[in-house]
Amino acid sequence: MIFGRSERGKPPVEPVTLKILVAGGFGVGKTTLVGAVSEIRPLRTEELLTEAGRPVDDLSGVEAKGTTTVAMDFGRITLREDLVLYLFGTPGQERFWFMWDELAEGALGAVVLADTRRLEDCFAAIDYFERRSIPFLVGVNCFEGAARYPADDIRRALDLDPDIPLLMGDARDRESVKAILIGVVQHAMAQAAQCRQAVAT
Repeated sequence: MIFGRSERGKPPVEPVTLKILVAGGFGVGKTTLVGAVSEIRPLRTEELLTEAGRPVDDLSGVEAKGTTTVAMDFGRITLREDLVLYLFGTPGQERFWFMWDELAEGALGAVVLADTRRLEDCFAAIDYFERRSIPFLVGVNCFEGAARYPADDIRRALDLDPDIPLLMGDARDRESVKAILIGVVQHAMAQAAQCRQAVAT
């Protein structure tokens, strides 16, 4: 059990733990994002890419990538004394999508990581969370050398509903990733409050 810090003379705080998924296309930066903020050594299930996988895995735009996640990434971050996030990075290739249902069980929300050079790679993740009514936001991973586009243009290209947040960030930068995670928690809480209000009326 994880306990937060306590002031002298007060019992330790037992934090609320929330599960957040990190999804998106192959090579978009999911493993990097989890590793950038995790306060524990991240659990990674990466394997080397092989010649046999080249016909299956599209390496366009990520030619330098040498490994791939085959099950999940796992990390943990304490946002406040009373709030801990467990992060589960999903595998990006289509042949591993069967694992998403297991990983999504009990998730509060999700981050769909996008690369503007290959926006179409995140369509499947967006569709997955929309169909299952799992709150999500889109985090645009701003790769070095990639063209920068206004958020409204990216939103239109992804055909996002107006209430779905879209944030720019850098999967390597801890503060940038924290802002994205705080955004998805706030969005998921707002969605839950709207659902409760709809049921009450």
